[in-house]
Amino acid sequence: MKNRLKVLRAERDWTQADLAERLEVSRQTVNALEKGKYDPSLPLAFKIAHVFSAPIEAIFIYETEVS
Repeated sequence: MKNRLKVLRAERDWTQADLAERLEVSRQTVNALEKGKYDPSLPLAFKIAHVFSAPIEAIFIYETEVS
């Protein structure tokens, strides 16, 4: 799943550590989320949406595999 976390974070001049503190997760978690190596739990996705005052769909982009 792709996401816009890095862009949204940069727009606010936040470091990964700043965002991690707001989300109450580790900086490594933010890094993994931004790189698409980790999909957030539903509660974390809602928390991210709240922090950025945006709907989940505006942050996370679901991609289906084309066969």
